[in-house]
Amino acid sequence: MRGGFRPSHGCDKYQPRGKNLSSRLIVALSVLLIATALRAQSENNSNLVSTESTSIGELAPNCPPDVNDLEFNLETMPTAVGDSLAPADLLWSGSPISVDSTCADLSKYASSGSEQLNSIPQVQQGARGTESDSSDGGVKASGLIAEATKRPDRNLDIYYRNRREFSLDVGWHPVNIPFIYDFAVGDSYNMTPLKYTLVPIIASLRWHVTNVGWRWIFRGNMDFTFSASVTAIPRGPETHYYSFDFGIRRNFVYRNWKVVPFFEQRGGAGIINAKEPLGVLWSQGQNLTFTYNLGVGARYNIDSKYSFSAGMNYMHISNGYLSEPQFTNYGINVYGPMFGLDVRLGKPHHASQ
Repeated sequence: MRGGFRPSHGCDKYQPRGKNLSSRLIVALSVLLIATALRAQSENNSNLVSTESTSIGELAPNCPPDVNDLEFNLETMPTAVGDSLAPADLLWSGSPISVDSTCADLSKYASSGSEQLNSIPQVQQGARGTESDSSDGGVKASGLIAEATKRPDRNLDIYYRNRREFSLDVGWHPVNIPFIYDFAVGDSYNMTPLKYTLVPIIASLRWHVTNVGWRWIFRGNMDFTFSASVTAIPRGPETHYYSFDFGIRRNFVYRNWKVVPFFEQRGGAGIINAKEPLGVLWSQGQNLTFTYNLGVGARYNIDSKYSFSAGMNYMHISNGYLSEPQFTNYGINVYGPMFGLDVRLGKPHHASQ
């Protein structure tokens, strides 16, 4: 049995010939495949840089029909990678046309003649100029928006909680009307033939009890007013009226407005030199009286310390029927303009924005 097998080692004449043949065949096939691949790549590159006209529809099939019909020459394209007209980083043979090019980008390079090809640098320059202008405009617009957004509200340094002010108001009230709340006391808005003119002079301490709050037209704050008033009576049987009043005012504080509208009410008690007990018809029935004021106006802030105001004020004086039945309570009801000056007390306030 040993003589039936060839030894696996020893001289080369015992090695099989099929092994050498298969090795040579593999090498030949590898060389053929490499040559085929190089040839295909060469043909692909030659097609990309071909001078033949290529339509936009072949590159961007979704473009409108009028754009698809345009043709361009790849060889005459600009080849600058940094060209401003290049829409993407993926370039074909140095050309700025890419797979992400839009119909508008492709149509810029349509070769309809030498004039259009020569105008490419001008288009590039115009594109750069437009981009620069739009960039500058965007920066300016962003700057304006940022400035408007960051602009502080100066009124927060004027209307704030615990601000204290000295206020002096002077009025001239020559217009006589019925008591505005006659419907509540059962009277019929009758007036007496006796007419009055009052000149109230009111010195007040204003105390702002809230910061600026609420929204829309109701944005503002509240202040309390503690007042001492001297009222001269140039027309009427009485000559003077002294009172102590307490009031509340709503300031409608809008952002950075120097003019601030307000609405206020004041009430108190005082002393008048009544003349009805002395026989003067239609005059006041007793010395102890009560007063009520209702006013609207606007305040102009010169700065965070000084401001002045102007508006209309209604003033009522009566004894609340305490003199009846001996003396009739006729009361006084007048209105007219009121002017005021406000001065901050204490150090200035700087609101945190």
